[in-house]
Amino acid sequence: MITVNVERVELPNGVTSDLEIIRHPGGAAIIAVNVAGEVCLLRQFRHAIDGWLLELPAGKRDDGEQPLLTAQRELHEETGLSAERWTPLGEYVSSPGVLTEIVHLFLATRLVMGEARPEAGEVFETRWLPLEQALALALAGDITDGKTVVGLARAAERIKSKYEP
Repeated sequence: MITVNVERVELPNGVTSDLEIIRHPGGAAIIAVNVAGEVCLLRQFRHAIDGWLLELPAGKRDDGEQPLLTAQRELHEETGLSAERWTPLGEYVSSPGVLTEIVHLFLATRLVMGEARPEAGEVFETRWLPLEQALALALAGDITDGKTVVGLARAAERIKSKYEP
């Protein structure tokens, strides 16, 4: 899934430097909002932090897969949901000092329920919270996953300013 390189680069100021770079194919995260204004979140165990995070459904892009297809696939696999309306909310760069990962954010509305098919290594519970409450948790620091904080903020602003789910 990743490669780790030490790359010799010439920076814009003319200095040559050796940089440790982790190459990652990127992914997509989904802010799925139902007609009641609730957002789908996953309470997911993450070994890397030895604990649980509240986060958006998301996943890695497969070999050149378009970001929207990744979002649609991951939402269905993790939650069983599909959506009739998909709105791009831009990109999120998770750790640009060392990681090439770009996460594409999508607002999914007009949801249709189906059967979830999570991968065997995924441990999570689905939670539905009012979007405003989820955003408040993110802004208070109770939701700490970066893609989730950014995704909730962008979705809330989009819905408030110019979009009806």
